[in-house]
Amino acid sequence: MDAVVKDRLFTQSYILMCLANFLTAFSFFLLVPTLPFYLVDNYSIDPSMVGLVLSCYVVAVLCIRPFAGFIADYFQRKKVYVISYVLFAASFVGYLFMEKNITLFVLLRVLHGFAFGALNTTGNTLVIDIMPSSRRGEGLGYFGVTNNLAMAFGPMTGLFLITGGDYDLMFLAALAAAVTGMVLSFLIKVKHRQPKPNIDKMFSVDRFFLLEGIPASIAFFMLAIPYGMTSSYIAIYAEEIGVVHGAGMFFTVQAAGLIVSRLISGKMVDRGYITQTIRRGIVIALIGVAGEASLALVSSFNISCGYLLYFASAFLVGYGFGTIFPAFNTLFINMAPNSRRATANATYLTGWDVGIGAGMLLGGTLSVNGYEGSFFFGALLVTASLVYFVTFVARHFERHRLR
Repeated sequence: MDAVVKDRLFTQSYILMCLANFLTAFSFFLLVPTLPFYLVDNYSIDPSMVGLVLSCYVVAVLCIRPFAGFIADYFQRKKVYVISYVLFAASFVGYLFMEKNITLFVLLRVLHGFAFGALNTTGNTLVIDIMPSSRRGEGLGYFGVTNNLAMAFGPMTGLFLITGGDYDLMFLAALAAAVTGMVLSFLIKVKHRQPKPNIDKMFSVDRFFLLEGIPASIAFFMLAIPYGMTSSYIAIYAEEIGVVHGAGMFFTVQAAGLIVSRLISGKMVDRGYITQTIRRGIVIALIGVAGEASLALVSSFNISCGYLLYFASAFLVGYGFGTIFPAFNTLFINMAPNSRRATANATYLTGWDVGIGAGMLLGGTLSVNGYEGSFFFGALLVTASLVYFVTFVARHFERHRLR
């Protein structure tokens, strides 16, 4: 009977975690493709400066990650998760009362980034606590599907809500999603008990970063840059080259690729093919990003072929990165003791955050002569990441893995 109750508790908590994570991601992705338009329309800033303004959010997430991982390793993760969710949801209220002051907007984005970083780090660790280790790769894969579903519907919904120029409606929708997720977070039941802090070792450097995971974090960073460019600029890029009908569907097609890959890659990871799965995912992502870089050229010759390449690239980028995510997450977890799961997750996510922020910044900076230059640079980075992972990171992981 105890086993039945335990299994039921895991199932209920896992479902609630997935729903709460979907709502977190949905509220986040509502704003990703729409904020560049919001900034240009409401603050009259140069498009080349948009990336600089948006990157402050990711910088804030980056700064909070190590501390969030440290706190989640030493205190009750459920409490940290709930508090982070409350702050994350409350941040959306600020957008509704935002004056047309770019300094205030940047400050709000920084505060929002702090809340999201803490929430995301703790949530990714909390879901690992409640799932059996034998199904970790599969569980992380399905958990990641909630992000992909949010990516499918969030950007498309956000772009639809701002068609009449009513940005407040978009912010209200994001607030409603975040508040619903916050309510669900209170209902999650977790029996896992955190270890008591060892005061003598609490503030050593390796309590904030998983040092063994830094090489993998560098590879992940290089992969995140083109992903950040895609998330922030693909809609504007499509408009620039004439792919204007259904441009927002890019994210839906990309999410379809992410979902399909997650259903396959998680099981491969559970069978022990961690580095092989990552390598395959990087190759597929490279083909997709190279397709994005070629969009302007192909569209200039034939717009129908441009549309075909646009959506094919969306699926391949989604499939490639969807293959990479759970495998990289498991790779980091397998190099850390159970007591440092949150620190491992923080290191994993920090590499991603730095890359996303760099992608937002570089995507705008390199777009002076057109966004194809930005995406071509992204393709070069994915190639470099593949070479680095195969020649160094995979062997480093085999030497330092604990399980």
